[in-house]
Amino acid sequence: MSRGEARGRVLVIAGSDSGGGAGIQADIKTVTALGGHAATAITAVTVQNTLGVHGVYPIPLSVIEAQARAVLDDIGTDVVKTGMLGEAAVVELAARLIEAADAPAVIDPVMVAKAGAALLDADAVGAVKEWLVPRAALFTPNAPEAAALTGLAVETTDDLQRAGEALLALGAAAVLMKGGHVAGARVVDLLMTPYATTRYETGRIDTRHTHGTGCTLASACAAGLAQGLSLDAAVGRARDYVLEAIRRAPGFGAGHGPLDHAWPTRR
Repeated sequence: MSRGEARGRVLVIAGSDSGGGAGIQADIKTVTALGGHAATAITAVTVQNTLGVHGVYPIPLSVIEAQARAVLDDIGTDVVKTGMLGEAAVVELAARLIEAADAPAVIDPVMVAKAGAALLDADAVGAVKEWLVPRAALFTPNAPEAAALTGLAVETTDDLQRAGEALLALGAAAVLMKGGHVAGARVVDLLMTPYATTRYETGRIDTRHTHGTGCTLASACAAGLAQGLSLDAAVGRARDYVLEAIRRAPGFGAGHGPLDHAWPTRR
């Protein structure tokens, strides 16, 4: 099948979250809930729950590549979405796989877990800038990730704008600058391209059950792009989906609990 004949395929290159709130599990749930098809190349198995990450076990590079190429050789993909990559060699491999897929890429630069565990080696940050930012149809950093990648302080919405401009200058086609870590009663996200900026503003939801919001948002964007939505429409639908998933979070666990990814099936 050509890409035009089979819309909605998303190849996710990311790590597994045993708690089911983030990572590959969140990606699969999100793409499925929005009507797409998720395939995966798992980069690491993590031992985690709502209280934190208790272990990380990387998958060999050859196995990561074999998973992706098996999908591309048979099923194909309309969009590649990346999440937790862990180390520089995996970042470079992900870039090669994006090239092999010949499809747009949604890049979520996963660096730190919700509970604070590092999920990207310090020496891999430069690899993300060199290999992935220029290949991103959409790059989706939060404020701390944007600060680490640009070297700029990112503490206000104006800072988000400046960091987004720096990431566009590095070659990203578009960036979704996420403002959840910026203090304030309102959450402001900025969708930026070299030509325009769209501002999204919502009230902050008072909850600790926000584990996996970044993975979920990026995968929701990827699903929309894979289904042929415009960038603006894909991001708008993705934000609406995530906000409702947060509102309906089931309250599992004693820490940062998961979202309700399946809420569209119960409308």
